[in-house]
Amino acid sequence: MPDREAILFANDTFYAAFAGGSIEQMRAAWADDRNITCIHPGWRPLSGQQEVMDSWTTILSTGETTNIRCVGAQAYSLGDMAYVTGFERMPGTLLTATNVFVRMGGLWRMVHHQAGPCQDRGAADREESDPTLQ
Repeated sequence: MPDREAILFANDTFYAAFAGGSIEQMRAAWADDRNITCIHPGWRPLSGQQEVMDSWTTILSTGETTNIRCVGAQAYSLGDMAYVTGFERMPGTLLTATNVFVRMGGLWRMVHHQAGPCQDRGAADREESDPTLQ
């Protein structure tokens, strides 16, 4: 699978875990590394495997993530590092997101996720025509 498709597949895997509320799948999407980071909307920056995964356990336990969709995902690679920009759409909410991945053992694993409010509500609609891979 070419890099761009593999990166987007890794991104889709993250959002499938998010929408499915599965902490096990969420853990599998992330690198098993102490240097991972995450910034949820309105949260302080989180770092380290324990802190980041604890945050996902809290978020996924609410059961309110089933309607999340990533739209307009664009992948960029720089050797063994890549990032995806796009939008997170949930009922009544639109966020911009950046997900950073590293290639580990031939697989792309997330090392950073950041999402925040999007002021341009039409931007996601313009980008939504770009299909995901899962």
